[in-house]
Amino acid sequence: MKIIKLLIFTVFSAVCASSSSQTVALKTNLLDDAFLDINIGAEIGLAPKWTLDVPASFNAWTLSHDRRWKHWAIQPGVRYWFCDRFAGHFVGAHVHGGQYNIGGFDGKIDFLGTDFSKLKDTRFQGWFVGAGISYGYAWILGRHWNLEAEIGLGYSYTRYDQFRCAGCGKRIKRNKPHNYVGPTKAAVNIVYLF
Repeated sequence: MKIIKLLIFTVFSAVCASSSSQTVALKTNLLDDAFLDINIGAEIGLAPKWTLDVPASFNAWTLSHDRRWKHWAIQPGVRYWFCDRFAGHFVGAHVHGGQYNIGGFDGKIDFLGTDFSKLKDTRFQGWFVGAGISYGYAWILGRHWNLEAEIGLGYSYTRYDQFRCAGCGKRIKRNKPHNYVGPTKAAVNIVYLF
C-alpha cells in the first residue's frame, strides 16, 4: 500500500511541476484556412528542447463549376528547438499521408516534375505517403499566444486513378505511381499554449 501511495504522490508531483510550464499547444494553419481547409494541430512537449507536432487537415468541398479540392492529410513530426520549446528557431522531421480527389483547376504550372496543367481537364483520386525536414520560427505574442512560420522539403509517393473530366466518372488511368520531391510543408500557425 505504501508503494501505491508513493507512486500516486510521485505522479501527482510530476503533473503539478510540469503544469507550471507550457507543455501543450493547439494551433491552426492560416494558409490552410485561406484555402477553406478545416485544420487543427496539437504540439506536446517531450523534453526541454523537443516537441511532437501533429497537424491534420480535411477538405470535403466541391467548388463551383465542378472543381474539386477534397482531401484529408496528417503530418506528425518531431521538432528540436534551439532555445526553449515554443520560442525561436526550430528544425523538424515529419512524415505525412492522406487521400485526395482534385480536379477542374486551371493550374498552368509544371513544378519539379509535377504538371499541374493536367488539373484543368482531368481529375485525380488517390493516396500519398512521404517524409521531409523543416525549418521554422515562433514569435511570442503573449503569455498564451504565439505566431509560428514553417517551411519543409521532402518526398511524397502517390498512387492515383485519373478521370477524363472533373465531374465525370470515366477512368482513363488506374493505380498510376508518381514520385514528388519538393516543398511538403508550408505553415503560418496561430498557436495557443496551455
